[in-house]
Amino acid sequence: MLVGLAKPDDAAVYRLPDGRALVQTVDFIPPVVDEPYAYGAISAANALSDIYAMGADPLFALNICAFPEDLPAEVVEDILRGGADKVAEAGAAIAGGHSLHDREPKYGLCVTGVVDEASLLTKGGARAGDTLILTKPLGVGVITTGIKRGCAAGPHVDAATASMARLNYLAGRAARSAGASAATDISGFGLIGHTLEMAYQTAVQFSFRFQDLPFLPGALEYAEKWIFAGGTELNATAAAGKVEFNSALKDYERMLLFDPQTSGGLLVSLAPDKVTSYIQLLRDGGQQAWPIGTVMEGSGVRVLA
Repeated sequence: MLVGLAKPDDAAVYRLPDGRALVQTVDFIPPVVDEPYAYGAISAANALSDIYAMGADPLFALNICAFPEDLPAEVVEDILRGGADKVAEAGAAIAGGHSLHDREPKYGLCVTGVVDEASLLTKGGARAGDTLILTKPLGVGVITTGIKRGCAAGPHVDAATASMARLNYLAGRAARSAGASAATDISGFGLIGHTLEMAYQTAVQFSFRFQDLPFLPGALEYAEKWIFAGGTELNATAAAGKVEFNSALKDYERMLLFDPQTSGGLLVSLAPDKVTSYIQLLRDGGQQAWPIGTVMEGSGVRVLA
């Protein structure tokens, strides 16, 4: 077992005898959008993201389903079709799964992938002097909370849905090719929670400038109105005393960095001379990436204005 319970990471990794490693993860979520097909696609992309964060390629997946008994069959079909289409887009296959009845819908995947052991990426390994690259904008949590409260604008919902449904395939492949030092996907613990996990594994400090962070359209607006998911406060409490914030940052700006993300981007720690080529690889594939900070000597996370 190369990666297991010893240190927090995005997937379990098991050494194979041919120089490769088996990578396995599981993730399932309740609905974050109203449209069933989009929910299925987002749930699948969210689960697949852990495989890409390890530098691996998915092979196959098993469905995990929990649906109310009275949920219309056509809704279930749309959810499963969304997930299956996203897995097919990833070049993998649905090979089965398990279902049960539950009052709230839940859907996701158990995904198995493979990676050359020499190319394996983990949360540990970030080096002082590295540049930190983020591959999707932040703010999913406040927008999906706005959907639940009935106050999210249509264009903001559309942008968030498209972001969540986009695979991290290209970002993971490019990180592997560039020889990234470390990587993770930004999900339920928010930007701060996941960067703290990375920083503490190699005793370094991650330093960000708030003005360099990318946000989805509407995210800052909803944050200023304090439309935060319940998990945001839990994330902030867990990070208390571990983050240094510039005093010029407003309360809602600080809180937005604890916003739980669904199917967020990869955070990649990369040597400075690799940054331009990494960003260009994503641009060639029609995607974006943002340099958002640096790795420094020290510990924890620092956020500048």
